[in-house]
Amino acid sequence: MAEVLTIFDLKAWQKARLLRIKTSNITKSFPSEEKYRLTDQIVRSSRSVVANIAEGFGCYYYKAAIQYYRHARGSLVETMEHISCAYDEGYVEKGICVEFLKESEEIKMLINGLIRSQNSSKKKS
Repeated sequence: MAEVLTIFDLKAWQKARLLRIKTSNITKSFPSEEKYRLTDQIVRSSRSVVANIAEGFGCYYYKAAIQYYRHARGSLVETMEHISCAYDEGYVEKGICVEFLKESEEIKMLINGLIRSQNSSKKKS
């Protein structure tokens, strides 16, 4: 397993970043009337995933890190709901939606691993 020295080495952050980029690209095709509704919500929630992973990684205390990772997980699930809504509204094709949700589940598992890692660090101290 590769050593994690910076946030850029963290697999959860890498995959969440790619999902944020994908989200941004997907929303470019949304209707203009969704700009301040669904588009804004999905872009903000996808950015929150990446930002909260980064903040958690930067925390010195495990309790704070866990809290940020939990926020990241919540924002990820929110983003998943927004993509599902976009599919329901006909803005996203089924294949794109399924792929997005699959990638999101993988990221959620990585975030859960970060939380478990922090919990095991807590037990060692």
